[in-house]
Amino acid sequence: MLDDADMKVHLHPTPRIDRFLRTEEVLWLSVVRENGLPHLVPIWFSWDGECILLVSKPDAVKIDAIRAEPRVMLALGDAEEDFDVALIEGVAELPDVPVATFLPERHWTKYAADLAAIGLTREEYLRTYTQPVRIRPTRFLGWHGRTRPRSERGALPGGTAAAGETGRAPALVA
Repeated sequence: MLDDADMKVHLHPTPRIDRFLRTEEVLWLSVVRENGLPHLVPIWFSWDGECILLVSKPDAVKIDAIRAEPRVMLALGDAEEDFDVALIEGVAELPDVPVATFLPERHWTKYAADLAAIGLTREEYLRTYTQPVRIRPTRFLGWHGRTRPRSERGALPGGTAAAGETGRAPALVA
């Protein structure tokens, strides 16, 4: 069994985790429903350097869960590459602001091709996903298997390795 002592825990994102937050298209949001059951969903997001911004349908399970318990867990990265992932604990808020002003312009640039691929216009998106969610990270947990994560190998221009997490978290054990 793993506990917090087995992972590198940070109060601010390491360069590796920040890179995930800036470049990954999808994160996995984990909440706990009022009945105690977990709920896990993939979702589009934006990172403003301090908070994770996302939007949802207002009647979604995740929104009801956040209202009851705002503490959340996020995962992002590439599990196929020896568990090269980041785990983030945070507190979710449901701001009462229009989605159109909540999401940064880079959100629309980031997802333009995805929206076009599913035939969803910006206006339809704004009419459908009307509940803003702001997640304030409280802890960043670097996670990877037995090898040096790909995100640390040649991740910077010129092929130089990224600075940041150099310790290894243990591989998952059944």
